[in-house]
Amino acid sequence: MKIAAVQMVSTPNVETNLEAARRLVGRAAGEGAELVVLPEYFCFMGRSDRDKLAVAEAPGDGPIQRMLAESAREHGVWLIGGTLPLKIDDDGADRDGGGSADRVMNANLVFSPRGVQAARYDKMHLFAYDNGRERYDEARTLRAGRTPVAFDAGGLRVGLSVCYDLRFPELYRALARPPCDLLSVPSAFTQTTGAAHWEVLLRARAIENQCYVVAAAQGGKHENGRRTFGHSLVVDPWGEIVACRRDDGEGAVCADVDRDRIADVRRQLPALEHRLDF
Repeated sequence: MKIAAVQMVSTPNVETNLEAARRLVGRAAGEGAELVVLPEYFCFMGRSDRDKLAVAEAPGDGPIQRMLAESAREHGVWLIGGTLPLKIDDDGADRDGGGSADRVMNANLVFSPRGVQAARYDKMHLFAYDNGRERYDEARTLRAGRTPVAFDAGGLRVGLSVCYDLRFPELYRALARPPCDLLSVPSAFTQTTGAAHWEVLLRARAIENQCYVVAAAQGGKHENGRRTFGHSLVVDPWGEIVACRRDDGEGAVCADVDRDRIADVRRQLPALEHRLDF
């Protein structure tokens, strides 16, 4: 199966972002991709963290979700819709003490080639970083998800994750029962953390789980002043980068998921069979 990682530089304008995403999904499909991944917050990069509350959609309804369904159906692809803010459909307090009125879920939705939602994963690990110049705390506006999710795409087992999840290998081990053929990591890594850790973490997840990893990223200078690292890429089960966009700006990179390559790596180095439960 040919897969594609789409790179974007999303803006505070939802309609502009959706138009760009439609075009880039079409471009990837035109290059033969059967599974396409959009980056985290492909639909919206607000001027402040709280701006996402105003554009959050109810589950199953809204222009962002309609665009994903329509694009998947129009191009006949599996579409992993980066992330979008979804409203919390209960009135209870979350485990961090905040209520559902002032937080949303950072949701990763998957649509089948028929345009039907096939999976939903809510980002579990919420990014926090403070180096004295840059400060981020996603928990102020997001509620963390609680459940790992994998789905079947034409016979491929695909494990879902988002951005900061990449730093927590235990999530991917939970997804590896049974082992995944592909791990998806839509992201918006900062320039600072991306330059230091992006490629090495993605390669590590591919190596330790002996599967492909596809990482669609935000990449460039955003209107809100934030700079994201980009470098959307695909890694094979041996940890080799088989496709990568080195430039800033929008685009897409494609690569084949080779089942024989997965089988050969697992046969030659049966590390997954040597896992221990502690």
